[in-house]
Amino acid sequence: MKRMTLLIAVFASAAAALMAAPMSPDTAKPQTAIFAGGCFWSMQSAFEKVYGVITAISGYTGGNTRKPNYGNYAAGGHVEAVQVTWDPSRVSYAELLDAYWRHTDPTDGRGQFVDRGPQYRPIVFWLDDSQRAAAEASRTALGKSRKFSVSLATEIRKAEPFYAA
Repeated sequence: MKRMTLLIAVFASAAAALMAAPMSPDTAKPQTAIFAGGCFWSMQSAFEKVYGVITAISGYTGGNTRKPNYGNYAAGGHVEAVQVTWDPSRVSYAELLDAYWRHTDPTDGRGQFVDRGPQYRPIVFWLDDSQRAAAEASRTALGKSRKFSVSLATEIRKAEPFYAA
């Protein structure tokens, strides 16, 4: 019983120290990223399971029309995408990229799995220079891993307006 009381005291002390530690403004603030990789409902579901993800919202981006909807987004050049908001103190952007690569076929630029067409192609949209650098480095590392026998087709592009589905 004394040992359990001691362990509880140690854990409580450690938890109090962590909660009292100042967080930098960048790590305290939720971050946002946008990923396209086939059916947005599948991508949304995959990201919702990642520890530290706050929200994953299905929608459209990358096209040339405003306010696309399910009936017209493809004609406007948009792709199905997911806007992910996460807590950077719990999960990193690099870990989100790892989750993305596991749930797409980065070699297929014509769609994903049974979803065919340019509206389903894989794209990582970056919102700032650090996301761009991380996405490019991650894609390069995946290509060098020789996990795939063909070159990667996943685009890395500057984010454009995102429209929730």
